[in-house]
Amino acid sequence: MGEPHVVTLRATRDGDLDALFLIEQDPVAVRMAAFTPPDPSDRAAFDAHWRRLLGDPGVDARTVRADGEVVGSVARWFNDGTAEITYWIDRAHWRRGIATRAMRLFLDALDEHPVRARVAADNAGSIAVLEKLGFEHIGTETGFANAREADVEERVYRLA
Repeated sequence: MGEPHVVTLRATRDGDLDALFLIEQDPVAVRMAAFTPPDPSDRAAFDAHWRRLLGDPGVDARTVRADGEVVGSVARWFNDGTAEITYWIDRAHWRRGIATRAMRLFLDALDEHPVRARVAADNAGSIAVLEKLGFEHIGTETGFANAREADVEERVYRLA
């Protein structure tokens, strides 16, 4: 399985939610992400979360597609006045450059800078994506990670 020919972003639609929910059910990806909802399999909570995101004008949520197939999501929100970003890519599509390409598209469209991102300290794939995009490691925090039911070290990154 090689790199996809075309990676695109579009505003997340209600019709994307079934695919995004399924993508976020992968136990390996959930563990790697670490900072997840208490019960990622709770569809009602997932839908309520997405209704809040899609109804909030301060959130920019996009669906990631690779060659037309929904493969994940990216989003920006504000925390204490600073833009923060996140992304989730279907594990079946890891190591194909999709996360880096999608995040580059997303960042190129953002007007807000600086941008902050957070990642579990042992999530080497996401760390590599952020560093390829020019993010700099600016700190480390510890927080409770639902997916691991433990406190986990989280690296904080910044893109000027």
